[in-house]
Amino acid sequence: MKNQKLLIIGLVWPEPTSSAAGTRMLQLINLFLDQGFQITFASAATKSEFSFDLPSIGVIEQEIKLNDSGFDSLVSALNPAIVMFDRFMTEEQYGWRIQQQCPEALLILDTEDLHFLRIARQEASKKGREFTNGDLFSDHAKREIASILRCDLSLLISEAEQQLLGQQFHIHPSLIYYLPFLEEEISAAKIAHWRGFDERNDFVFIGNFLHEPNWNAVQVLKTTIWPLLRKALPKANLHIYGAYPSQKVLQLHNPKENFYIKGRAKNAQETISNYKILLAPLQFGAGVKGKLIDAMQSGTPSVTTTIGAEAIKGDRNWNGFIEDDPAQFVEKAIHLYQNKELWENMQQNGVSIINQRYSKARFGQALIKQLNELMANLTEHRQQNFFGQLLRHHTAQSTKYMSLWIEEKNKG
Repeated sequence: MKNQKLLIIGLVWPEPTSSAAGTRMLQLINLFLDQGFQITFASAATKSEFSFDLPSIGVIEQEIKLNDSGFDSLVSALNPAIVMFDRFMTEEQYGWRIQQQCPEALLILDTEDLHFLRIARQEASKKGREFTNGDLFSDHAKREIASILRCDLSLLISEAEQQLLGQQFHIHPSLIYYLPFLEEEISAAKIAHWRGFDERNDFVFIGNFLHEPNWNAVQVLKTTIWPLLRKALPKANLHIYGAYPSQKVLQLHNPKENFYIKGRAKNAQETISNYKILLAPLQFGAGVKGKLIDAMQSGTPSVTTTIGAEAIKGDRNWNGFIEDDPAQFVEKAIHLYQNKELWENMQQNGVSIINQRYSKARFGQALIKQLNELMANLTEHRQQNFFGQLLRHHTAQSTKYMSLWIEEKNKG
């Protein structure tokens, strides 16, 4: 590939210490840096003190504005070979401008998770009913799938979501690509440094509180799971970590109940490695849950739900238990907490899942090969995606004129 320039348009500046999405983005950036790409990361979001220092790893940072024609001259001068959109909202905002200025650029959408799936499950859960596939056909789905069709390739972190797009929405396999978290292999040396069963105590939960499934899971822990667990294990504590806790979250802190809100963890894996078990009673969500990958990377067995474990283990055994019934969830957590042999076996299951299903070397190289093939046959690839061409044509018109109208309005 002669032109080795990659432009990433971020919904937010990556915060790997705050969320799995930040970790995912940094993994992608490092993959392209290893291939010799010159990377520019652009975002209209405001930085926080926790935003990753991208220039420290050789990435150019570029602040951009919404509905601003200055972006056109920026991207025209940069002339990237590849443009990656961080979530479909950035493609909606900037896709038509890229199409005008850099029509030959390969367009990649990193979905993070399927937002419409997460929202549909969340709404069903809040209404107290079972989620059905009929819940999927929403305006959110129309927007996100239109974005997938307009792009040349969309990265999916979950095999379940890959199947969903193919079976429910008939998205052609050539437009979607399974790319899991890109993890370092768990070596024997790393395992040797893990704390053992007898060196660990207590339970842990971790999750960014700007993410609704995490806040809901903490409420489930507080009201349903922990009262039962604490009755059986009165000396055990539950420590809740997560970035951006609201006042509602902080108010749950109650040392008398051995229930502690600890706030942000500087390093998720190091933090989780101190505990005996990670609890994740997630009731809705999508994608792959980074907290459960981190638990495996730190040798910490987990008890979670079907939603929590979705698409992580493949046909392998879980590193703990998967239970949706609260009473069974608690029973399995107690059993795991008290049984050293069982705990150590579950720990090894986690090693097997990471090393067999999340190999950075294997999946990273396969993606680069796929992108090179797409670059070499881009015209043919786009001709086969005629619905995508239709959407690009019409969306470019409607989004373009809305954006230009906003721009003119802002000038006044």
